[in-house]
Amino acid sequence: MADGEQQKRDQSAPQDAQDAPGTETEAERRRRRAHFLRELHEAKALRDRVQPRRARAARMRQAMRMRTFRW
Repeated sequence: MADGEQQKRDQSAPQDAQDAPGTETEAERRRRRAHFLRELHEAKALRDRVQPRRARAARMRQAMRMRTFRW
């Protein structure tokens, strides 16, 4: 193994410990979640634009679900 590879691995080890799920703060988690939800919404909007028939069918199914839902 080359020394450069070993040094890279040694340097990345502390960062991995910081990125562990138990050590992240609530603000970091919220920021990551907001970023994920933004990208998800963007992806759904893109899919609706490029597949209008499928998007319309999905809207109709959702409307039917809402009509048949009982409180």
